[in-house]
Amino acid sequence: MNTLQMIWSALTVPNELLIKFIAIPLTFLDIFVCMLYFSSILNITTTKKRKILYVLIYGIVANIITFVVPTSYSIYVNLIVWPIMVFFILKTTVLKSILSEIITMVTTSILDFIFANILLVFGITSDMIVSVPIYRLVVVLSIYLIIFLLSKLIRAFKINIKIFDTMDNKNKILLIANCLLIILVLAMQFYLVTFYSSNMPLFITIINIIGLIAYFSVSIYSIINNSKLAYTTRELENSQHTLHTTKILHDQVRSFKHDFDNIVNSIGGYVVNEDMTGLKRYYKQLLEECNKTNNLYALSPEVINHPAIYHMLATKYYEADQENVQINLNVFLDLNEIENRMKIYDFTRILGILLDNAIEASKECDKKIINVTFRKDISSNMISVIIQNTYTNKDVDTETIFQKGESSKENHSGLGLWKVREILMHNNNLNLFTTKDNEFFTQQFEIYK
Repeated sequence: MNTLQMIWSALTVPNELLIKFIAIPLTFLDIFVCMLYFSSILNITTTKKRKILYVLIYGIVANIITFVVPTSYSIYVNLIVWPIMVFFILKTTVLKSILSEIITMVTTSILDFIFANILLVFGITSDMIVSVPIYRLVVVLSIYLIIFLLSKLIRAFKINIKIFDTMDNKNKILLIANCLLIILVLAMQFYLVTFYSSNMPLFITIINIIGLIAYFSVSIYSIINNSKLAYTTRELENSQHTLHTTKILHDQVRSFKHDFDNIVNSIGGYVVNEDMTGLKRYYKQLLEECNKTNNLYALSPEVINHPAIYHMLATKYYEADQENVQINLNVFLDLNEIENRMKIYDFTRILGILLDNAIEASKECDKKIINVTFRKDISSNMISVIIQNTYTNKDVDTETIFQKGESSKENHSGLGLWKVREILMHNNNLNLFTTKDNEFFTQQFEIYK
């Protein structure tokens, strides 16, 4: 009985040391629940191993900060450490790393504020919640339970934000700057509410929090809408390129049909005169024209059944056609499978960079040819994209081309292949093999399950 009374007494009176010891397991729980929450909202996909590492490493670091850094400064240290841990361990973007902190902080601050005011009705102040273990446990566990349930609802109804995956760099920079400002203001407000809430009227605190949330919500909403407009503009441009490709196909089919009788008569002339040399030469020219038409048939939404990849290939086909570069396209798989293995945003970036380089290299050649093949190896469960192009610079180094700033082309930054390598380094199921021979320069991009 005495033991229970001692435990109850320790829990119901201010006890800073006990609060710190209770915070050790709660910190790991906090990190786990918050990770479920922000990864659901921001559509962050990562491996189970990375999730475990994130909880363990960040949990240990956060506990060290709690015991080493003074309480008044530990919150600011954690504000810096949080996005760094998300970025390096969960392997996501800078923008999502910062947003993971903001979204969770806003949610927990609102819930903390609600519970603080509910308990205030029963005479329990904010100072008592911070210093008395039993009150702290009730509030913290209640908040974790609500966040956990919210993350389950978000996953069940697939309420996530995918616009950040397609946002252009300009809007990303604006959003990151806005997010950093939000973190700074929220940290200041958290400090004020925690230490001075008893001296401020309740309605002032409520108006202050509502005003801040409304301002930043409108600001972020405007940036997201601007990004959607930019995305729609790009989609419209892609549609125009697709329309152009369809028009080329239509014109070539009509031309081929119109000339069919003439083609047959020409072949007949060679046959009558038994001119096999002339017939072979004529057949070779005819075959080139047929191959071009067949390639255009391959560039169709039925064959390339993923809209993002289709628009990318249609755009690059249009650019290649402007340079008189022939693209031979072969697709031997369902392209939707790619999205189950990697972010389609990263895939289209890599595909776009490799095709840009192939067009640049082949347009300088007498034979302007690019071969693009999508195929799946059933035995190794591997998808490969092989891009071959003719090239003139036979001395090109297949290693140094991936270095930042390295480029064999004039007025080019050399950031394309460097960015490809950056994406590969952040994904352990991707490989890129670069080879060359006397005729073709080859990039083989492999995607494993």
